[in-house]
Amino acid sequence: MKEFDVIVVGAGPAGASAALRMAQRGLDVLLLERGETPGAKNMFGGMMPFFPVAEELIPDFWMKAPWERHVVKRILYVSAKTSSTSMVFEADAFDCPPYNGFTLFRPVFDRWLAEETTKAGATLLCSCLVKDLIWKGKEVSGVKVGRDNGNVRAKVVVACDGVLSFLAQKAGLRKDFIPSQMALGVKALFRLTEEMINERFNLVRTQGATCEFLGCTDGIRGGGFIYTQTETLSVGIVLHLDALKKSGKAPYLLFEEFIGLPPVRRYLKDARLVEYSAHLLPEGGYRMVPKLFTDGMLVAGDAAALCYTNGLNQEGMNLAIASGFMAAETVIDAFTRGDFSSKQLSQYEARLKESFVLKDMKTFKEAVSWMHTERLFSEYPQLINRIMEEIYRSDGKPRRKIGKIGWDAVKGTISKRDLIADLLKGGKSLLW
Repeated sequence: MKEFDVIVVGAGPAGASAALRMAQRGLDVLLLERGETPGAKNMFGGMMPFFPVAEELIPDFWMKAPWERHVVKRILYVSAKTSSTSMVFEADAFDCPPYNGFTLFRPVFDRWLAEETTKAGATLLCSCLVKDLIWKGKEVSGVKVGRDNGNVRAKVVVACDGVLSFLAQKAGLRKDFIPSQMALGVKALFRLTEEMINERFNLVRTQGATCEFLGCTDGIRGGGFIYTQTETLSVGIVLHLDALKKSGKAPYLLFEEFIGLPPVRRYLKDARLVEYSAHLLPEGGYRMVPKLFTDGMLVAGDAAALCYTNGLNQEGMNLAIASGFMAAETVIDAFTRGDFSSKQLSQYEARLKESFVLKDMKTFKEAVSWMHTERLFSEYPQLINRIMEEIYRSDGKPRRKIGKIGWDAVKGTISKRDLIADLLKGGKSLLW
């Protein structure tokens, strides 16, 4: 039976970051990936914000990483059946190093990060499905891989095996998920020339833009997105699983409706579809985070549900890399002390609580329940566009004050009680 100091399961951002940091510190690390290559099974097409931990992991990280575009423009669309309202934010500061955020193509980014891991001395094995944990009494002491003589032992296992984390469940660190904690992401990759993307989004050089859409999912809780890469657009929708199930609607039909919306259709004119995929996402926020450690094992990244949205920001990759880094630091300390107990490994949770990872998730923990308000995805988008249409309509009739237009629109759509409740809930989630 082979033996390493540490086994990391999953070569995504969390796993590769953990393996890289530990290899840099001289530990004998085995990094296992079930895909043919790191990133091969990933469907991410989005934005990773700047965060300093990456520079601790790899000096000049943001100069070396194969990012696609630096994001200078954020566009929010509120869509209705026959109209849409958009808000554009641009900042000169986001166009200067260190850039505020980047779009990525994960198959390229993940391979690069895994290569950095092997350069540091870690062993990477792909096409390896981890089937179970190996125990020594009540302590995790290795994994069972679906190959001949596939048992591998280690002092510590770091589970970075994705949102469904079979290993976290096997270790008793998490319970079964419920549909309200999960979302289904449906994404397609469309190819356009760099020049056409720049022209359509009014960009130059390596500037990038992101578009988020509300009210585009036929009343189902969720939203849509477009992210600009160098010569591709990542386009998709995210649907809360319980709401999708209740609707009885097919995700691919909702996606087809989304790409048929006039703003999306204009961006995609003459684009060629090159990839289509779907993936589950953790949407439970702070309250979904499981126990993060046990004797001989830590959990990081999506496996630890370290992902959140507050309706404006969607963050996950930065949390994954940071959690992998902190898991590695905890394991390094454990080797220094020769102690791999749950008590020693609990330092990992303490590190996360002191960092932006759990602080941000805790700050917006109430946003999860607010985002379960059905009206945010049905009545309110229709209401906003009805008000805007009335404000801008020219029909020869006397104009009314905007407050009167808004109040009349609200009266016919949402009760005063529901409106006040939604405003208070939204304020508690985002403002105070």
